[in-house]
Amino acid sequence: MANSAQARKRARQNAGQRDRNMSLRSELRTAIKHVRKAISSSDKTNAQTVFQASAATIDSIADKGIIHKNKAARHKSRLSAAIKTMA
Repeated sequence: MANSAQARKRARQNAGQRDRNMSLRSELRTAIKHVRKAISSSDKTNAQTVFQASAATIDSIADKGIIHKNKAARHKSRLSAAIKTMA
């Protein structure tokens, strides 16, 4: 357990940051799942609109440092490629 006042404050801050980060990471996973579900439904226009909304979410989460920018770019690239290959 933290002994100094500074260490107790850092422990409180870390708990809040961890909760916030977990929430944002969950939001990221959900956004990716929505796009994958739209792709599997074979509706290209719907998949594109869902992808655009999800791309904004992915970018904002990467900007906050929750995931690395390259990881965000990789997710967006793969989802975009999957949409382009749809009939």
